[in-house]
Amino acid sequence: MVNTSELPQARVSKVEGIKERSNYLREPLATELPQDTTHFSEEGIQILKFHGSYQQDNRDNRAKGQEKDYQFMLRTRNPGGFIPPELYLTLDSLSETYGNQTLRATTRQGFQLHGVLKKNLKTVIAEVIKNMGSTLGACGDLNRNVMAPPAPFKARADYQYAWDYAHSIADLLTPQTGAYYEIWLDGEKAITGEESAEIKAARLKNGNVPVFKEQEEPIYGQHYMPRKFKCSLTVPGDNSVDVYTHDLSLVVITDEQEELQGFNILAGGGLGRTHNKEETFARMADPIGYVAKEDVYDLVKAIVATQRDYGDRVNRRHARMKYLIQDWGVAKFCEQVESYLGKQLEPFRSLPPWQYQDFLGWQEQGDGKLFFGLSIENGRVKDEGAWQLKTALREIISQFSLPMRLTPNHNLLIYEIEPENQEKINHIFEKYGVEIRPEAINPLVRYSMACPALPTCGLAVTESERVLPSILDRIQKLLQKLNMAEHNFVVRMTGCPNGCARPYMAELGFVGSAPEAYQVWLGGSPNQTVLAQPYVEKLPISELESFLEPILLFFRNSRRENESFGEFCHRVGFEAIRKFTTKSEKRNRKSQHRIGIPDDAYTRLKAISLAENKPMNLIVAEALEVYFSREVLEKNSPT
Repeated sequence: MVNTSELPQARVSKVEGIKERSNYLREPLATELPQDTTHFSEEGIQILKFHGSYQQDNRDNRAKGQEKDYQFMLRTRNPGGFIPPELYLTLDSLSETYGNQTLRATTRQGFQLHGVLKKNLKTVIAEVIKNMGSTLGACGDLNRNVMAPPAPFKARADYQYAWDYAHSIADLLTPQTGAYYEIWLDGEKAITGEESAEIKAARLKNGNVPVFKEQEEPIYGQHYMPRKFKCSLTVPGDNSVDVYTHDLSLVVITDEQEELQGFNILAGGGLGRTHNKEETFARMADPIGYVAKEDVYDLVKAIVATQRDYGDRVNRRHARMKYLIQDWGVAKFCEQVESYLGKQLEPFRSLPPWQYQDFLGWQEQGDGKLFFGLSIENGRVKDEGAWQLKTALREIISQFSLPMRLTPNHNLLIYEIEPENQEKINHIFEKYGVEIRPEAINPLVRYSMACPALPTCGLAVTESERVLPSILDRIQKLLQKLNMAEHNFVVRMTGCPNGCARPYMAELGFVGSAPEAYQVWLGGSPNQTVLAQPYVEKLPISELESFLEPILLFFRNSRRENESFGEFCHRVGFEAIRKFTTKSEKRNRKSQHRIGIPDDAYTRLKAISLAENKPMNLIVAEALEVYFSREVLEKNSPT
């Protein structure tokens, strides 16, 4: 077992020292929290992450010579996306009183609450804990929220196994330090569910996996993990969790009688990277084997311990488990896991093809009750104009006391609904202007994702959530122009290369690379089974139409039957795409004409261009189209 303290001090990243000095995530957080300040020290910020919060500043409010507008984002940890009704109503209320009046569903099945001030942090986290919630481990160098398919299919044993084991593995890997309850509840531990004796025994079991029995953290030790660690559970065929993007994914395997036999294992996925750092990259998980159900907790511990002991604690950009597997190779990684497990992994079991599912609309649970899947654009739960989603959900959850499950696509499912309440719920959504018909949602919007990015995320270099709706609208208009309105594809956008909205698995991915400019990734698949590749390093978003039009034309003219946009890009390759677009650009240049306009008209055009985030030539073309259409109407109108 590698002991971080044995490494030369100069070589260990500074965060390793912060963790070691923290006394199991207590300091300097416990000392700084009651101080009359607006923010924490650098060491305090690092430890705060483990407690489920990031220190941020609202960049929209930055002013020269003034202190940053410090605020805090809280993230919930709820395996499989489970949100009990009392927790949802608490989060809703806290966001109104202490936050920015919105909630943000995440791409890992949690909620984020933005805009909390330091002086209110303890109150907010305490209320979350007291109402069956937790933020512990939602951020930081440890196991994050464990994902699972959100559909509450009560008649499907495999879905229930995935759900149950997501919760059990989350419990197994939950930090055991007393710091969380000491700091946020003054030492009073809230009981949100009794942990099973099996999980307690599995955590402390000192077989081939070294554990720290005499320490507060039997699995993690005082240094925790080298970086974040992400897990998912799913069932054969259901890729709602983006199964290839996690450090560890387990696939439920049952027999013909639907009895649990064990789990297929995939390891080494991860999407975070850094621009212009080729040693960082997005990577899909590898299938590494199968484990019987009785060994699954030992298997999880063996994989976690392998990363704990051999992951890079010197270079944090190289610290995720995907780099360990890439450097070692799958065979060596499996050897180490097997040495900790005490037995060999069995061969990976065959699986049906993966399908992406979002479970929208009204569906039967299988026990006589219903669930309802609601699409939430970019995951933002808010009231805006006639669209009063936040009020609608508050009324529904208050009136019917229904639980939720958040989805990996930042949507939500409300379940345990009695059939006689279906029309009542429909009426509430209708009353508050919320569209509930899946078929009425633009597919580009339905399958898209964006991270929050500006103004609060400290890593964002450009916009994401706030501009994606306009980007999708522009793409839709372009598809209509090309007589391709029936086509859709998976579009994902992030404001930085860390990949929170998983753009590297999209058919069309936008990754922020500079203000109002994006790296463009092409070639992912609709079912998230193929890694996209970078096609353009820096596309000014004002040039979106001129960039995308020839690529879509090539797709329209050369696709195979039922071939998706991402599959087409992957099949033909970037060289063929560039060759076609180059020819198209040459043809367009020959047909372009220059025209002079007065200065005042140019100034007005420029202002509209900035306001609508569109290139000026597109605005001119749209204006002329309106003018020509009006002329046609006037000529054909009776006098």
